[in-house]
Amino acid sequence: MTADKIEDVAKRRGFFFPSSEIYGGMSGFYDYGHLGTLMKRKFESVWKRHFLSLSDNFYEIETSDIMPESVFVASGHLQNFVDPMVKCSRCGNTERADHVLEDVLKESFEGLTAKELTGIIKKHGIKCEKCKGQLEDVGILNMMFPVVVGTVKEAKAYLRPETAQGAYVNFSRAWEHLRRQLPLGLAIIGKAYRNEISPRNVLVRMREFTQAELQIFFDPDTIAVHEDFEAVKDCKLRLFPIGSRKANNVEETTCGELAKKLPKFYVYHLAKIQEFYLDVLKLPRDKFRFKELSEEERAFYNKYHWDIQVQMNAGWTEIGGLHYRTDHDLSGHAKVSKKDMSVNIEGRKFVPHVLEISMGVDRNVFALLELGYRQEKERDVFELPRLLAPFDAAVFPLVNRDGMQEKAQEIKKTLEKAKFTVFYDDSGSIGRRYRRMDEVGVPLCITIDSETLGGGTVTLRDRDSMKQVHVAVSELAEQVDMFLHGARVEDVGEVVKKSKAE
Repeated sequence: MTADKIEDVAKRRGFFFPSSEIYGGMSGFYDYGHLGTLMKRKFESVWKRHFLSLSDNFYEIETSDIMPESVFVASGHLQNFVDPMVKCSRCGNTERADHVLEDVLKESFEGLTAKELTGIIKKHGIKCEKCKGQLEDVGILNMMFPVVVGTVKEAKAYLRPETAQGAYVNFSRAWEHLRRQLPLGLAIIGKAYRNEISPRNVLVRMREFTQAELQIFFDPDTIAVHEDFEAVKDCKLRLFPIGSRKANNVEETTCGELAKKLPKFYVYHLAKIQEFYLDVLKLPRDKFRFKELSEEERAFYNKYHWDIQVQMNAGWTEIGGLHYRTDHDLSGHAKVSKKDMSVNIEGRKFVPHVLEISMGVDRNVFALLELGYRQEKERDVFELPRLLAPFDAAVFPLVNRDGMQEKAQEIKKTLEKAKFTVFYDDSGSIGRRYRRMDEVGVPLCITIDSETLGGGTVTLRDRDSMKQVHVAVSELAEQVDMFLHGARVEDVGEVVKKSKAE
């Protein structure tokens, strides 16, 4: 399924669409409709529940989108947050230079200098993809958006290019608030802004996007251990190390084996990230991997950097990463702000190091939509993770008479009081209603019929298998919860021998 097809369905059904569309939109900016917003908020909620539970000392904070210039002097963004840009001398079309080479030569050129990229373009005689004109020498563009703050004396500021800096500038205050204990985790889910040269692949590369990041501050002397490592030592990680690139093979390696090469503190969090995708989101195992970045590819301050990737139609796509940023950030802010960022634990004074779990929320949403979309003979369906579907369930009266509508509304309200998101529909045939819910990914349909009125049971229909079961109304909330957390539909009720309406 192509990205264009997913975008078409998303616009038609209300997941997402170009921002300011009535004015033609702007490249790299998207708005979320009612379904997309529900799904995105659920991803953020599941993310927080999983990663903040890794320690009693991990918390969510919210910080400003606009920050003063000095923040980005300290972080290195003013000097280093640049992308290589190449322009056509004939039509003026501008693209990111390494992406132009990747599209033509089908390999990665990330991390090369502008001079090196120019040389490769000339060597292979690569032309403008739009008009076949001559490409100019590669230049660089700082991707941050400057902001004018104030009316009399303007202050230099920028829209943040990552949420992470909000955690770093607030570390000292958080350290005092949170009992002066390490590890200390500060999570931020919020907007980031990057003036991408050539936004592409719909939600994959945008100019305004949402990040979910957890900054874990820890004692560097303890990086070789993690108190819960025994719980993950036998977990097999799906890895794509640098040494496997030529053979293009994914390796299955236990955490215990990997810990002979990487610190246990780092490996433990790799395991917990994989657990999130495979056990919580239920991604197919063969669609997930960690890709190791070389010294040339990773940011200069990252000592270890493995990308989180999923296999999409366009190939393996980065949707996040695990980065060991050392003390680069806190030391940089200490130098520029003249504020002490060190801590004192049992008489030993040091600057904490940072392990960063970073994920692009929009990329994850798009990946789940693309991986879940199926076109079958009689229906189109989004097989979304049950916990992330826009609605947990849909409630239908079988027919619009005999009090079934009123009973359906009553059951809907009961489920909503139990904190489920529920959609009600009484328009058209029951089969058409099933199809509509399939196409927007609702995992469970609940039909109210004469047996509901007489015997107190409803019919549950599973989106993926289309199997149906009878469940007592008195047990409905409990059984719906079991189903959403992974139970088979046939394990939550009595199987209906023959489908009533498909």
